[in-house]
Amino acid sequence: MDEATFAEWSKKAAEWGAAYRASLRDRPVRAQTAPGDIAAQLPVAPPQAGESMEAIFADFERIIMPGMTHWQHPRFFAYFPANAAPVSVVAEYLVSAIAAQCMLWQTSPAATELETKVLDWLRQAIGLPEGFAGVIQDSASSATLSAVLVMRERALAWNGNKAGLSANPRLRVYSSDQVHTSIDRAVWVSGIGEDNLVRIPVQGEYRSMDCAALEAAILRDKAAGYVPAGVIACTGGTSTGACDNIAEVVRIAHAHGLYVHVDAAWAGAAMICEEFRPLWDGVGEADSVVFNPHKWLGAQFDCSAHFIRSPDDLVRTLAIKPEYLKTHGKDGIINYSEWTVPLGRRFRALKLWFLLRFHGLEGLKGMIRNHVAWAAKLAERLGKENGFEIVTRPIFSLFSFRHMGSGDLDAHNLALVNAINDDGRIYLTQTRVDGRVAIRFQAGQFDMTEEDAETAFEVITEIAKSLSAARR
Repeated sequence: MDEATFAEWSKKAAEWGAAYRASLRDRPVRAQTAPGDIAAQLPVAPPQAGESMEAIFADFERIIMPGMTHWQHPRFFAYFPANAAPVSVVAEYLVSAIAAQCMLWQTSPAATELETKVLDWLRQAIGLPEGFAGVIQDSASSATLSAVLVMRERALAWNGNKAGLSANPRLRVYSSDQVHTSIDRAVWVSGIGEDNLVRIPVQGEYRSMDCAALEAAILRDKAAGYVPAGVIACTGGTSTGACDNIAEVVRIAHAHGLYVHVDAAWAGAAMICEEFRPLWDGVGEADSVVFNPHKWLGAQFDCSAHFIRSPDDLVRTLAIKPEYLKTHGKDGIINYSEWTVPLGRRFRALKLWFLLRFHGLEGLKGMIRNHVAWAAKLAERLGKENGFEIVTRPIFSLFSFRHMGSGDLDAHNLALVNAINDDGRIYLTQTRVDGRVAIRFQAGQFDMTEEDAETAFEVITEIAKSLSAARR
């Protein structure tokens, strides 16, 4: 592709992107295709000769787009958001054009130094004290894996990487059952093993880890010859928004020499609003914290902010320094590839810089406060509607509900969420609360308005009535 053609198609792609974003409210939120529909339209073998951009772009619109779920749709109420504020998209255009591999300071000094600065901005914005250093990971899963690896090495006196787990005592890691499954995966990948992830029961309206049970489990494991390594607490758990008592978790864990990692992947963004910070009181005493600006804050995926109290421990766990990766003659530099599992690193800091400068913290606070208020209002309305039950009250902007139909309520509510999603106007997901199916609603899409919450109420109640009538 020559320079003129590159310029032409870059412009077309940007124009297409703007038109696409403007059309989202007219599209069904979730892809309406059946399994295999897209694959059936794709050739079995790769092309032998090159094709025109016109043909490729036409097939993109004809074949690919019908199979896309629209995560930037303002009525995307499923999972958690993967927001991409328009200003963040513009920054990503530039990152794609520059196409730098930012693994070391010397491979792009601006990328490293900007990352250091914007992560400190974020630290201040969410109220973490000085002393925490930040690094951008691709996702909270990678940040949590890094934290678990540090737990492992600290607990084994830095002998795990060298001697392997078979040469060391069995470790234990503790969490509630409200944490994300990325915690399970981190325990698998670290070699600690699923059987050594100890689930602590929860209690209270926030489904917080029972701290008395946590301490009892630690003492029991020590007596049995295990080596407790760390605790993973959550703020804003995926299923219902569970929030652990971070201060008490840290107090108990540190009394026994355990590392504490706080997974606030979704809800950490809300901490730019001071009024929500009581839900993670004590976080400033934790050893590491993660939240995803690519969820509620508006940074295009992928962009996860990982804050560490002791970067030296993280580097000691992950860094490998062959000669070809050394930067000679420069003192005091940071090579962020030594802070992460992957060696290669994209220039993720640029979109954060654009986002924070364009919207400012006040603009982002207003968005989050609106989402929390609209979710609370919707939950209140549904709770008063005949046949509906609020299962878990709103925590931040997440709540769950159930429709009390006839017969098997689990089957009825699964049928309801499927019918809602097939309708296309909104997108929700289900969960289980105390073993029973509930439907989740979370407000968090960057361009959502109060009218979109009103649409959610109308769709949910309309389809629930229709489904109940059809079963009579």
